[in-house]
Amino acid sequence: MSDNASLLTSPIHERHVELGAKFSEFGGWSMPLEYATGVVKEHAAVRDGVGIFDVSHLGKVVLNGPGAAEYVNATLTNDLGRIGHGQAQYTLCCDDETGGIVDDLIAYFHTDERVLLIPNAANTPEVVRRLQATLPEQITLTDHHRDYAVFAVQGPKSDETLEGLGLPVGHDYMSFVEGTFNDTGVVVCRTGYTGERGYELIVDNDTALALWDALLEAGLSYGITPCGLGARDTLRTEMGYPLHGQDISLATTPLEGRVGWAVGWKKPAFWGREVLLAKKAEEGPKRTLRGLLATGRGIPRPGMRVLLTPDVPLGEITSGTFSPTLRKGIGLAILPDFVADGAEVSVDVRGRQEVFTVVKPPFVDTSVRES
Repeated sequence: MSDNASLLTSPIHERHVELGAKFSEFGGWSMPLEYATGVVKEHAAVRDGVGIFDVSHLGKVVLNGPGAAEYVNATLTNDLGRIGHGQAQYTLCCDDETGGIVDDLIAYFHTDERVLLIPNAANTPEVVRRLQATLPEQITLTDHHRDYAVFAVQGPKSDETLEGLGLPVGHDYMSFVEGTFNDTGVVVCRTGYTGERGYELIVDNDTALALWDALLEAGLSYGITPCGLGARDTLRTEMGYPLHGQDISLATTPLEGRVGWAVGWKKPAFWGREVLLAKKAEEGPKRTLRGLLATGRGIPRPGMRVLLTPDVPLGEITSGTFSPTLRKGIGLAILPDFVADGAEVSVDVRGRQEVFTVVKPPFVDTSVRES
């Protein structure tokens, strides 16, 4: 773990301190893990009402200039041609030689000459390095990692919360609109990492603290709750959303990570295209990311062994937690494809062989795409 003095902090770090947050290192940043309310109550607030997350550690990389969108489309996996201006898209940065996943990120397609990328915090320098290495001279790349704050307002009452500030709501899933707060532009995108209806807001650092406070006030009657990375993890695991560095990595291809849907297979170019097409042409991946649901009281944790029998290992838990919604242990693991959905396997939970059922995520039904 990094020395605390060297960690980056959010532009509203002081407010988290005042709210009694417990902090954790994440991608080189000191970010709230949970508040006094605790992870379970923060999780429930998002599922039942509205929660607010500070995710300002996420990267913010802007490509500007003639052909910017075309360049992004020729490097990252998903096909920007599938969407239009004002829409966002989940995509992958893959290694050109191995097809392994360097990062998963969101692309904001502003115009043909402007694309905003939101990489994961720890991977932002590597994504920037790879893009700059082949960047055409007419395109500029600006790393705004520390210039903007990002807040995620998530839950069934997210619309009402934003409406209280006059911010735009109701646009389509994975689309974004620019609103204003205190005469400052705020990008409002209908995205999130929780599975619930919600929005992610991008605003400059100078306005961030005032916007955070205003959002908490606007959501007061809906029980808005500040949420940390602990609840973010339980929420995304219930949805089966992969976390880079745990569930997917340079050692994982999109097909193995079950994110092959984010690859524009018919595009003429993207990093890793040739090797990934070759792997796809084979019988398919020999292993894939799967869900595990406890039949008993066992709670899986990353690194725990998944077993077919006590003497036949299948893999390891990549993400594991207690599901506050299901009141059961849930996990993700990359398992051999001969293990069918519905099969029972064991997880070595501190020396005990706990039984789990192999399932296809998500573990819970949510409202992420409701209009």
